[in-house]
Amino acid sequence: MMLSSVRKIVAIIAIVCLTILSQAQPLSIEAGNSKPYKILTSGKQITVKSTKNIRNIMVWTASGHRIVEQKDVNELTFSFHINVSERVFFLMIQFDGSKPYTEKIGI
Repeated sequence: MMLSSVRKIVAIIAIVCLTILSQAQPLSIEAGNSKPYKILTSGKQITVKSTKNIRNIMVWTASGHRIVEQKDVNELTFSFHINVSERVFFLMIQFDGSKPYTEKIGI
């Protein structure tokens, strides 16, 4: 009788543990979604540091005005100064032979 109760308790604990573990998120986010660059801001100075050569970079305001458009950069680092009073910007960066990355940034 006692052995039967222990088996039931062990079975219930196993089912609860399996249920919890099956609903957990994976430990790592997809490796393919990682960005090969970082955006560093210091006041109105913006620096883009990359692990790949930057081919093109474009920055525009939320209202659609272009701030920076630079083609054939061919550097790992690109810095620029924002000279408008807006606080939200969009950045598009493209590397050699890859798709462009777009990101919203704020200063």
